[in-house]
Amino acid sequence: MVQADDKKKLRQIKFRDSDFHKASGTLMRRICVMVAHKKGAIAVRDSKDALKKTLIFNEAEWSVFIKGVKAGEFDI
Repeated sequence: MVQADDKKKLRQIKFRDSDFHKASGTLMRRICVMVAHKKGAIAVRDSKDALKKTLIFNEAEWSVFIKGVKAGEFDI
């Protein structure tokens, strides 16, 4: 579990628009996710509305998420 202080530090990392890239799995779909990686933090946002809240994860959280995706945990 991520401590509150760790999350606060992650939120202080600044991401520029040029840091974000479309996730490869969304290139041919209408639902587009953009991802940026910087200083041990991974940021995720909606490509169609960059003004919406950006989600920020540490590397351990991101790793668990990716394992879940590969295992089909989020398939609908």
